[in-house]
Amino acid sequence: MSLFGLVSILLSLAALFAYFNHRFIGLPNGIGIMLIGLLMSLFLVALNKLGWIETTQIEAIFAQVDFDEAVMNGMLSFLLFAGALHVDINRLAAVKFTIAILATIGVVISSVIISWVSFYIFQLFGIDVPYLYCLVFGVLISPTDPIAVMGILKKVGAPKSIEVTITGESLFNDGVAVVLFIAVLGVATGQSEPTLGSIGGLFLHEAVGGAVFGVVLGYVGYRMLKSIDNYQVEMLITIAMVTGGYSLAQYWHLSGPIAIVVAGLMTGNRGRRLAMSDTTRNRLDNFWELIDEVLNAVLFLLIGVEILLIQFLPSYIYSALLIIPLVLVSRFISVGLPVSLLKFKHSYSPHVIKILTWGGLRGGISVALVLSLPPSTYREPLIAATYAVVLFSILVQGLTVGRVAALANEAE
Repeated sequence: MSLFGLVSILLSLAALFAYFNHRFIGLPNGIGIMLIGLLMSLFLVALNKLGWIETTQIEAIFAQVDFDEAVMNGMLSFLLFAGALHVDINRLAAVKFTIAILATIGVVISSVIISWVSFYIFQLFGIDVPYLYCLVFGVLISPTDPIAVMGILKKVGAPKSIEVTITGESLFNDGVAVVLFIAVLGVATGQSEPTLGSIGGLFLHEAVGGAVFGVVLGYVGYRMLKSIDNYQVEMLITIAMVTGGYSLAQYWHLSGPIAIVVAGLMTGNRGRRLAMSDTTRNRLDNFWELIDEVLNAVLFLLIGVEILLIQFLPSYIYSALLIIPLVLVSRFISVGLPVSLLKFKHSYSPHVIKILTWGGLRGGISVALVLSLPPSTYREPLIAATYAVVLFSILVQGLTVGRVAALANEAE
Protein backbone atom coordinates (compact mmCIF):
# COMPACT_ATOMS: atom_id res chain seq x y z
CA MET A 1 0.00 0.00 0.00
CA SER A 2 1.22 3.50 -0.80
CA LEU A 3 2.09 6.00 1.94
CA PHE A 4 -0.86 8.16 0.88
CA GLY A 5 -3.23 5.22 1.16
CA LEU A 6 -1.93 4.31 4.61
CA VAL A 7 -2.22 7.89 5.88
CA SER A 8 -5.72 8.10 4.37
CA ILE A 9 -6.84 5.01 6.32
CA LEU A 10 -5.42 6.33 9.60
CA LEU A 11 -6.92 9.81 9.22
CA SER A 12 -10.28 8.43 8.10
CA LEU A 13 -10.49 6.03 11.04
CA ALA A 14 -9.39 8.76 13.46
CA ALA A 15 -12.08 11.10 12.11
CA LEU A 16 -14.74 8.39 12.23
CA PHE A 17 -13.87 7.35 15.79
CA ALA A 18 -13.65 10.97 16.92
CA TYR A 19 -17.12 11.65 15.49
CA PHE A 20 -18.57 8.55 17.12
CA ASN A 21 -17.00 9.41 20.45
CA HIS A 22 -18.18 13.04 20.34
CA ARG A 23 -21.67 12.07 19.21
CA PHE A 24 -22.38 9.08 21.44
CA ILE A 25 -19.73 8.52 24.16
CA GLY A 26 -18.39 11.89 25.26
CA LEU A 27 -14.97 10.84 26.54
CA PRO A 28 -11.90 13.06 26.11
CA ASN A 29 -11.08 12.85 22.41
CA GLY A 30 -7.82 10.92 22.63
CA ILE A 31 -9.13 8.40 25.16
CA GLY A 32 -12.35 7.92 23.21
CA ILE A 33 -10.51 7.25 19.95
CA MET A 34 -8.13 4.83 21.63
CA LEU A 35 -10.97 2.98 23.37
CA ILE A 36 -12.97 2.58 20.18
CA GLY A 37 -9.87 1.42 18.31
CA LEU A 38 -9.09 -1.04 21.10
CA LEU A 39 -12.64 -2.45 21.16
CA MET A 40 -12.64 -2.74 17.37
CA SER A 41 -9.33 -4.61 17.51
CA LEU A 42 -10.52 -6.97 20.26
CA PHE A 43 -13.72 -7.63 18.31
CA LEU A 44 -11.70 -8.51 15.19
CA VAL A 45 -9.39 -10.75 17.24
CA ALA A 46 -12.40 -12.55 18.74
CA LEU A 47 -14.00 -13.10 15.32
CA ASN A 48 -10.67 -14.39 14.01
CA LYS A 49 -10.36 -16.85 16.93
CA LEU A 50 -13.87 -18.11 16.20
CA GLY A 51 -12.90 -18.64 12.57
CA TRP A 52 -15.54 -16.26 11.24
CA ILE A 53 -13.14 -13.82 9.59
CA GLU A 54 -9.48 -13.65 8.58
CA THR A 55 -7.59 -10.64 9.94
CA THR A 56 -4.31 -11.22 8.09
CA GLN A 57 -4.88 -8.41 5.59
CA ILE A 58 -5.95 -5.96 8.29
CA GLU A 59 -2.90 -6.81 10.37
CA ALA A 60 -0.70 -6.38 7.31
CA ILE A 61 -2.03 -2.84 6.78
CA PHE A 62 -1.26 -1.71 10.33
CA ALA A 63 2.04 -3.62 10.34
CA GLN A 64 3.21 -1.17 7.66
CA VAL A 65 3.13 1.59 10.28
CA ASP A 66 6.52 1.73 11.97
CA PHE A 67 5.22 2.92 15.37
CA ASP A 68 8.66 3.76 16.71
CA GLU A 69 9.59 5.75 13.60
CA ALA A 70 6.19 7.46 13.37
CA VAL A 71 6.26 8.62 16.99
CA MET A 72 9.91 9.31 17.75
CA ASN A 73 10.88 10.73 14.35
CA GLY A 74 7.55 12.15 13.25
CA MET A 75 4.78 13.10 15.62
CA LEU A 76 6.82 13.71 18.78
CA SER A 77 8.56 16.90 17.66
CA PHE A 78 5.29 18.54 16.57
CA LEU A 79 3.40 17.47 19.70
CA LEU A 80 6.16 18.64 22.06
CA PHE A 81 6.41 22.03 20.34
CA ALA A 82 2.64 22.46 20.39
CA GLY A 83 2.53 21.60 24.09
CA ALA A 84 5.47 23.81 25.06
CA LEU A 85 3.98 26.80 23.24
CA HIS A 86 1.26 27.14 25.88
CA VAL A 87 3.36 26.64 29.02
CA ASP A 88 3.94 29.80 31.06
CA ILE A 89 7.70 29.90 31.56
CA ASN A 90 7.34 32.04 34.71
CA ARG A 91 5.13 29.40 36.34
CA LEU A 92 7.57 26.76 35.15
CA ALA A 93 10.49 28.63 36.70
CA ALA A 94 8.69 28.76 40.04
CA VAL A 95 8.80 24.94 40.27
CA LYS A 96 12.01 24.38 38.31
CA PHE A 97 13.78 22.48 41.09
CA THR A 98 10.85 20.12 41.55
CA ILE A 99 10.65 19.51 37.78
CA ALA A 100 14.41 18.99 37.46
CA ILE A 101 14.52 16.43 40.27
CA LEU A 102 11.41 14.55 39.13
CA ALA A 103 12.64 14.45 35.53
CA THR A 104 16.07 13.08 36.48
CA ILE A 105 16.38 11.52 39.92
CA GLY A 106 12.71 10.54 39.89
CA VAL A 107 13.13 8.65 36.62
CA VAL A 108 16.23 6.86 37.95
CA ILE A 109 14.52 5.84 41.22
CA SER A 110 11.47 4.54 39.36
CA SER A 111 13.61 2.68 36.80
CA VAL A 112 15.61 0.87 39.49
CA ILE A 113 12.51 -0.18 41.48
CA ILE A 114 10.63 -1.39 38.40
CA SER A 115 13.63 -3.27 36.98
CA TRP A 116 14.41 -5.06 40.25
CA VAL A 117 10.85 -6.17 41.03
CA SER A 118 9.83 -6.93 37.42
CA PHE A 119 12.83 -9.27 37.13
CA TYR A 120 11.31 -11.49 39.84
CA ILE A 121 7.77 -11.09 38.47
CA PHE A 122 8.89 -12.43 35.09
CA GLN A 123 10.74 -15.28 36.79
CA LEU A 124 7.62 -16.10 38.81
CA PHE A 125 5.74 -16.92 35.60
CA GLY A 126 8.62 -18.68 33.89
CA ILE A 127 9.54 -15.82 31.58
CA ASP A 128 13.27 -15.51 31.03
CA VAL A 129 14.16 -11.80 30.90
CA PRO A 130 17.72 -10.87 32.03
CA TYR A 131 18.08 -8.10 34.59
CA LEU A 132 19.64 -5.68 32.09
CA TYR A 133 16.58 -5.97 29.86
CA CYS A 134 14.39 -5.45 32.93
CA LEU A 135 16.39 -2.27 33.51
CA VAL A 136 15.70 -1.26 29.91
CA PHE A 137 12.01 -1.86 30.62
CA GLY A 138 12.20 0.20 33.82
CA VAL A 139 13.73 3.13 31.93
CA LEU A 140 11.23 3.11 29.07
CA ILE A 141 8.13 2.77 31.30
CA SER A 142 9.16 5.29 33.98
CA PRO A 143 8.76 8.64 32.17
CA THR A 144 5.36 10.24 32.04
CA ASP A 145 4.18 10.93 28.52
CA PRO A 146 3.73 14.63 27.66
CA ILE A 147 1.32 13.78 24.87
CA ALA A 148 -1.05 11.84 27.13
CA VAL A 149 -0.56 14.13 30.14
CA MET A 150 -1.14 17.48 28.46
CA GLY A 151 -4.14 16.28 26.49
CA ILE A 152 -5.94 15.18 29.64
CA LEU A 153 -4.78 17.87 32.08
CA LYS A 154 -6.46 20.51 29.94
CA LYS A 155 -9.80 19.05 30.93
CA VAL A 156 -9.48 17.92 34.57
CA GLY A 157 -9.09 21.26 36.36
CA ALA A 158 -6.08 20.43 38.55
CA PRO A 159 -4.57 23.29 40.62
CA LYS A 160 -2.28 25.38 38.40
CA SER A 161 0.87 24.68 40.42
CA ILE A 162 0.36 20.92 40.12
CA GLU A 163 -0.65 21.15 36.45
CA VAL A 164 2.53 23.09 35.63
CA THR A 165 4.65 20.60 37.61
CA ILE A 166 3.22 17.55 35.84
CA THR A 167 3.38 19.25 32.43
CA GLY A 168 6.94 20.49 32.93
CA GLU A 169 8.09 17.12 34.22
CA SER A 170 6.49 15.25 31.32
CA LEU A 171 8.00 17.64 28.76
CA PHE A 172 11.53 17.05 30.02
CA ASN A 173 11.61 13.55 31.48
CA ASP A 174 10.91 11.85 28.17
CA GLY A 175 14.09 13.41 26.77
CA VAL A 176 16.02 12.24 29.82
CA ALA A 177 14.49 8.77 29.56
CA VAL A 178 15.38 8.46 25.86
CA VAL A 179 19.02 9.22 26.71
CA LEU A 180 19.00 6.65 29.54
CA PHE A 181 17.25 4.15 27.26
CA ILE A 182 19.99 4.49 24.63
CA ALA A 183 22.69 4.09 27.30
CA VAL A 184 21.15 1.06 29.06
CA LEU A 185 20.16 -0.68 25.82
CA GLY A 186 23.74 -0.24 24.59
CA VAL A 187 24.99 -1.98 27.72
CA ALA A 188 22.33 -4.74 27.46
CA THR A 189 23.25 -5.50 23.84
CA GLY A 190 27.00 -5.28 24.52
CA GLN A 191 27.50 -2.26 22.27
CA SER A 192 28.81 0.04 25.03
CA GLU A 193 30.66 -0.21 28.32
CA PRO A 194 28.63 -0.17 31.56
CA THR A 195 30.69 2.62 33.12
CA LEU A 196 29.43 5.70 34.94
CA GLY A 197 31.72 7.84 32.81
CA SER A 198 30.33 6.63 29.49
CA ILE A 199 26.71 6.99 30.63
CA GLY A 200 27.41 10.41 32.18
CA GLY A 201 29.19 11.56 29.02
CA LEU A 202 26.28 10.43 26.86
CA PHE A 203 23.82 12.24 29.14
CA LEU A 204 25.82 15.48 29.06
CA HIS A 205 26.19 15.35 25.30
CA GLU A 206 22.58 14.44 24.53
CA ALA A 207 20.56 16.17 27.26
CA VAL A 208 22.64 19.25 28.06
CA GLY A 209 23.71 19.62 24.44
CA GLY A 210 20.07 19.33 23.37
CA ALA A 211 19.03 22.07 25.81
CA VAL A 212 21.80 24.40 24.58
CA PHE A 213 20.86 23.71 20.96
CA GLY A 214 17.21 24.40 21.84
CA VAL A 215 18.17 27.83 23.21
CA VAL A 216 20.07 28.65 20.01
CA LEU A 217 17.21 27.36 17.85
CA GLY A 218 14.63 29.30 19.85
CA TYR A 219 16.68 32.51 19.70
CA VAL A 220 17.25 32.29 15.94
CA GLY A 221 13.54 31.64 15.44
CA TYR A 222 12.67 34.57 17.71
CA ARG A 223 14.90 36.97 15.77
CA MET A 224 13.38 35.86 12.47
CA LEU A 225 9.82 36.18 13.79
CA LYS A 226 10.53 39.62 15.19
CA SER A 227 11.95 40.93 11.92
CA ILE A 228 8.75 40.41 9.89
CA ASP A 229 4.99 40.72 10.24
CA ASN A 230 3.51 38.12 7.92
CA TYR A 231 1.72 35.27 9.62
CA GLN A 232 2.03 32.85 6.67
CA VAL A 233 5.82 33.18 6.68
CA GLU A 234 5.91 33.04 10.49
CA MET A 235 3.98 29.76 10.47
CA LEU A 236 6.55 28.35 8.06
CA ILE A 237 9.35 29.49 10.37
CA THR A 238 7.85 27.61 13.33
CA ILE A 239 7.41 24.48 11.18
CA ALA A 240 11.03 24.74 10.06
CA MET A 241 12.15 25.10 13.69
CA VAL A 242 10.39 21.85 14.55
CA THR A 243 11.36 19.75 11.55
CA GLY A 244 14.80 21.18 10.81
CA GLY A 245 15.73 21.61 14.47
CA TYR A 246 14.74 18.04 15.39
CA SER A 247 16.59 16.62 12.38
CA LEU A 248 19.74 18.62 13.16
CA ALA A 249 19.62 17.52 16.80
CA GLN A 250 19.46 13.89 15.73
CA TYR A 251 22.27 14.38 13.20
CA TRP A 252 24.50 15.83 15.94
CA HIS A 253 23.37 13.10 18.40
CA LEU A 254 21.65 15.62 20.67
CA SER A 255 18.31 15.14 22.41
CA GLY A 256 15.73 16.26 19.86
CA PRO A 257 12.84 16.21 22.37
CA ILE A 258 14.67 18.47 24.84
CA ALA A 259 15.79 20.84 22.06
CA ILE A 260 12.25 21.20 20.71
CA VAL A 261 10.75 21.72 24.18
CA VAL A 262 13.24 24.53 24.93
CA ALA A 263 12.66 26.15 21.53
CA GLY A 264 8.89 25.84 22.02
CA LEU A 265 9.06 27.48 25.45
CA MET A 266 11.06 30.39 24.04
CA THR A 267 8.69 30.82 21.09
CA GLY A 268 5.58 30.55 23.24
CA ASN A 269 6.78 33.09 25.80
CA ARG A 270 9.37 35.58 24.57
CA GLY A 271 8.41 35.09 20.92
CA ARG A 272 4.69 35.38 21.55
CA ARG A 273 5.11 38.48 23.71
CA LEU A 274 7.73 40.44 21.77
CA ALA A 275 7.89 39.12 18.21
CA MET A 276 4.29 38.63 17.07
CA SER A 277 1.32 40.78 16.18
CA ASP A 278 -2.12 39.91 17.53
CA THR A 279 -3.03 38.38 14.16
CA THR A 280 0.05 36.16 14.10
CA ARG A 281 -0.46 35.16 17.72
CA ASN A 282 -4.02 34.03 17.05
CA ARG A 283 -3.06 32.23 13.85
CA LEU A 284 -0.15 30.52 15.62
CA ASP A 285 -2.39 29.27 18.41
CA ASN A 286 -5.05 28.00 16.01
CA PHE A 287 -2.53 26.31 13.72
CA TRP A 288 -0.62 24.46 16.42
CA GLU A 289 -3.80 23.55 18.29
CA LEU A 290 -5.04 21.89 15.09
CA ILE A 291 -1.72 20.07 14.60
CA ASP A 292 -1.89 18.91 18.22
CA GLU A 293 -5.46 17.59 17.91
CA VAL A 294 -4.92 15.78 14.60
CA LEU A 295 -1.66 14.08 15.60
CA ASN A 296 -3.05 13.17 19.03
CA ALA A 297 -6.04 11.55 17.35
CA VAL A 298 -3.82 9.47 15.03
CA LEU A 299 -1.45 8.52 17.86
CA PHE A 300 -4.20 7.30 20.18
CA LEU A 301 -5.77 5.43 17.27
CA LEU A 302 -2.47 3.64 16.65
CA ILE A 303 -2.20 2.69 20.33
CA GLY A 304 -5.72 1.28 20.20
CA VAL A 305 -5.24 -0.86 17.08
CA GLU A 306 -1.70 -1.98 17.95
CA ILE A 307 -3.19 -4.84 19.97
CA LEU A 308 -3.78 -6.64 16.66
CA LEU A 309 0.00 -7.03 16.32
CA ILE A 310 0.93 -7.91 19.91
CA GLN A 311 1.27 -11.44 21.23
CA PHE A 312 -0.45 -11.97 24.59
CA LEU A 313 0.42 -15.35 26.09
CA PRO A 314 -1.24 -16.22 29.43
CA SER A 315 2.08 -15.83 31.26
CA TYR A 316 2.51 -12.36 29.72
CA ILE A 317 -0.94 -11.33 30.90
CA TYR A 318 -0.37 -12.58 34.46
CA SER A 319 2.96 -10.80 34.74
CA ALA A 320 1.47 -7.60 33.31
CA LEU A 321 -1.30 -7.64 35.92
CA LEU A 322 1.38 -7.47 38.63
CA ILE A 323 3.54 -4.96 36.78
CA ILE A 324 0.70 -2.42 36.52
CA PRO A 325 0.52 -1.84 40.32
CA LEU A 326 4.32 -2.05 40.46
CA VAL A 327 4.58 0.94 38.11
CA LEU A 328 2.10 2.88 40.25
CA VAL A 329 3.98 2.11 43.48
CA SER A 330 7.31 3.05 41.92
CA ARG A 331 5.77 6.32 40.71
CA PHE A 332 4.49 7.03 44.22
CA ILE A 333 7.95 6.43 45.71
CA SER A 334 9.87 8.33 43.02
CA VAL A 335 7.53 11.32 43.44
CA GLY A 336 6.97 11.07 47.18
CA LEU A 337 10.62 11.03 48.24
CA PRO A 338 11.71 14.19 46.34
CA VAL A 339 8.53 16.14 47.16
CA SER A 340 8.73 15.22 50.85
CA LEU A 341 12.33 16.46 50.98
CA LEU A 342 11.54 19.64 49.02
CA LYS A 343 8.63 20.53 51.34
CA PHE A 344 11.20 22.08 53.65
CA LYS A 345 11.95 24.70 50.97
CA HIS A 346 8.76 24.84 48.89
CA SER A 347 5.07 24.83 49.64
CA TYR A 348 2.86 22.44 47.70
CA SER A 349 -0.86 22.03 47.22
CA PRO A 350 -2.56 19.42 49.42
CA HIS A 351 -2.60 15.88 48.00
CA VAL A 352 0.20 16.84 45.59
CA ILE A 353 1.87 13.40 45.82
CA LYS A 354 -1.41 11.61 45.09
CA ILE A 355 -2.12 13.79 42.05
CA LEU A 356 1.45 13.55 40.73
CA THR A 357 1.28 9.77 41.15
CA TRP A 358 -2.12 9.22 39.55
CA GLY A 359 -1.59 11.94 36.93
CA GLY A 360 1.72 10.46 35.75
CA LEU A 361 0.32 8.86 32.61
CA ARG A 362 2.28 6.61 30.28
CA GLY A 363 1.61 6.71 26.56
CA GLY A 364 2.96 6.54 23.05
CA ILE A 365 6.60 7.20 23.90
CA SER A 366 6.86 4.08 26.08
CA VAL A 367 5.21 2.00 23.34
CA ALA A 368 7.54 3.49 20.70
CA LEU A 369 10.65 2.74 22.76
CA VAL A 370 9.72 -0.85 23.52
CA LEU A 371 8.88 -1.48 19.86
CA SER A 372 12.35 -0.21 18.93
CA LEU A 373 14.00 -3.06 20.86
CA PRO A 374 16.02 -5.42 18.65
CA PRO A 375 14.51 -8.88 17.97
CA SER A 376 15.05 -11.29 20.85
CA THR A 377 13.15 -13.71 23.08
CA TYR A 378 12.83 -10.90 25.65
CA ARG A 379 11.08 -8.45 23.33
CA GLU A 380 7.55 -9.89 23.31
CA PRO A 381 6.98 -10.06 27.10
CA LEU A 382 8.33 -6.51 27.47
CA ILE A 383 6.01 -5.28 24.70
CA ALA A 384 3.02 -6.96 26.36
CA ALA A 385 3.87 -5.49 29.77
CA THR A 386 4.41 -2.01 28.34
CA TYR A 387 1.18 -2.11 26.39
CA ALA A 388 -0.80 -3.25 29.45
CA VAL A 389 0.64 -0.42 31.58
CA VAL A 390 -0.12 2.17 28.89
CA LEU A 391 -3.70 0.96 28.45
CA PHE A 392 -4.34 1.05 32.20
CA SER A 393 -2.66 4.43 32.49
CA ILE A 394 -4.73 6.12 29.80
CA LEU A 395 -8.07 4.37 30.26
CA VAL A 396 -8.19 4.10 34.06
CA GLN A 397 -5.92 6.87 35.36
CA GLY A 398 -6.78 9.25 32.54
CA LEU A 399 -10.52 8.93 33.16
CA THR A 400 -10.27 9.29 36.95
CA VAL A 401 -7.45 11.81 37.45
CA GLY A 402 -10.06 14.59 37.50
CA ARG A 403 -11.59 13.12 40.66
CA VAL A 404 -8.17 12.97 42.30
CA ALA A 405 -7.49 16.58 41.25
CA ALA A 406 -10.79 17.58 42.82
CA LEU A 407 -9.33 16.61 46.23
CA ALA A 408 -6.74 19.37 45.92
CA ASN A 409 -9.30 21.89 44.72
CA GLU A 410 -11.55 21.12 47.67
CA ALA A 411 -8.65 21.40 50.13
CA GLU A 412 -7.47 24.78 48.81
